[in-house]
Amino acid sequence: MTFMKGNFQKFTTVCIIALTGGMAQAADKPLAGVTLSLASMNDQYSAVLAQIAPEFKEATGAELKVDIMDYGSLLTKTTADFVGHTAGYDLITMDIVWAGQFAANGYTIDLNDLMKRDAKELDTADIYPKLTEALGNYKGKQVAYPFAGYANVLAYRKDLFDAAGLKAPETMEDLVAAAYKLSDPAKKQYGFVANGQKGPAVAQDWMQYNAEMGGAILDKDGKPALNSEANIKSLTVYRDLFKKAAPPGAADYDWGGREESFRQGIAATMQTWSVGAPGYYDPKTSKIVGKVDVALAPRGKGLPKIYGIGGWGMAINADAKDKQKEAAWTFIKWVTSPKIQKEMNMLGAGSYIRKSTVADKELNAKYPFLPVLNEVFENGDGDYRPRIPEYPEIQDMLGTAVNSVLVGTAEPKAALDAAQEAAAKLF
Repeated sequence: MTFMKGNFQKFTTVCIIALTGGMAQAADKPLAGVTLSLASMNDQYSAVLAQIAPEFKEATGAELKVDIMDYGSLLTKTTADFVGHTAGYDLITMDIVWAGQFAANGYTIDLNDLMKRDAKELDTADIYPKLTEALGNYKGKQVAYPFAGYANVLAYRKDLFDAAGLKAPETMEDLVAAAYKLSDPAKKQYGFVANGQKGPAVAQDWMQYNAEMGGAILDKDGKPALNSEANIKSLTVYRDLFKKAAPPGAADYDWGGREESFRQGIAATMQTWSVGAPGYYDPKTSKIVGKVDVALAPRGKGLPKIYGIGGWGMAINADAKDKQKEAAWTFIKWVTSPKIQKEMNMLGAGSYIRKSTVADKELNAKYPFLPVLNEVFENGDGDYRPRIPEYPEIQDMLGTAVNSVLVGTAEPKAALDAAQEAAAKLF
């Protein structure tokens, strides 16, 4: 049987599934006996995926096993699965920045034909176009389907800002000034927190600040420009914030450590992905309920107001058997349907792709930051971290260079000069 041709059409005609987002009710369980294996990042949506897996089985008969991993393990294990053609996973949550690598190596199937065929069922007009592009499309290949859109936002302690007579920062210059003003180590209060841990964590956070200060990783010709004057300047600012305004030990923080310090009330500002925001409003995990607000991320003075888009697509392993591919596509349609998207986000997944979900009154009442997400998803930029095949190597180089500056073993220019020399060899 060849996937996406006659047999797949026959399969989907016979096996129309009982799903909530526009799929017809089937009298039986068309996927009974099928087990799907999903490799998932350990973001907030992962626990929700495991929680709703029984609903997918009830609708289709298929078992869903969710293997939840940290960022490094997910990339390592799935890459080994792809390269070894072992088909250990049928479905993979794909970081936005892996799209070029996936496309260049043919790791996952191109979903374009399926998306065109099932456009009405998918209700693609309800999905933000920038998320469809950023979360899985690379040079025309749709290597993943948009699943969990994140907006780069500024989370800040509104109570501390109000007490100091400060407004939410609109520029990076405002943010830096506020971070210094709100730092008081004697009270264990710090104005700023960000990722500092060597590797992807610090590379990705610094790239975010770098873009907001006018820096870029590639030049206009698409070649690495890691040691540009703008990049050196932004890394210097980033280092100084760690020295003067960040909690002790922040140079070892990854996403989890950074988020926890903010939820515990230690830091006054944190640029972050919107996926973490539901946790700020949950008294079970947060000490800042009622004291926090979420705003658009600041930009340098005079820079365009284009905000960072991140998140995850859902991809199907090219080596999976045809029956598994068919079932995997069924799962993608189910999990991205309007009803399941709302259910996931009511459970705290913090992962949005649909305009109707972001506009939902019940969700807005629970999470008042959703209008910020709409602004970012309508006007965002998914390429400030370049989605090219060489990205993982560049990320590693920057992860070493930026951390070395934060821990004091290198100066910004020397660290970025060394990273640039290594990156140039990739091209």
